[in-house]
Amino acid sequence: MALLDEAASTPVMYKEDVAMARILLVDDEPNIRLFYSAVLADEGHDVVEAPSGAEALRFLEVEPPDLVVLDIRLGSQSGLELLQQIASHPARVPVIILTAYASFQDDYTTWLAESYVLKSSDPTEFLTEVHRVLDRRSGRSVSIPFQPGGTFSNTLLP
Repeated sequence: MALLDEAASTPVMYKEDVAMARILLVDDEPNIRLFYSAVLADEGHDVVEAPSGAEALRFLEVEPPDLVVLDIRLGSQSGLELLQQIASHPARVPVIILTAYASFQDDYTTWLAESYVLKSSDPTEFLTEVHRVLDRRSGRSVSIPFQPGGTFSNTLLP
């Protein structure tokens, strides 16, 4: 359902308007996977979880997702090495890095990802980036509500 915001004259998109996606969530911490999987499922997305890079690559080979959400630290594995493998995969699946570490943003390897989001108990920024990346992949420009400063506003995403 799309409604028109009278002040901005732009459509406001709600989750029933957004094409739902198959998302691969790669994180070695079960509680983090549980939280973000629930957030994405609440948006209507089909979420597949992988606790390791090896499992993520197996899933990528069998059935490439629409989006990969990737942690940088995967126990003894490097999420940045996995990011390089995903980026070179023929399926060309976009990646959002979801991490607790802001310090990796300057690592040129992270530039292979479509977005870099810090983990938070408030998933607003994360969901905004998920929708932006999925909309860009599908070639759509869509307005979605988000909450900067605690108030809903409408933003046209490229």
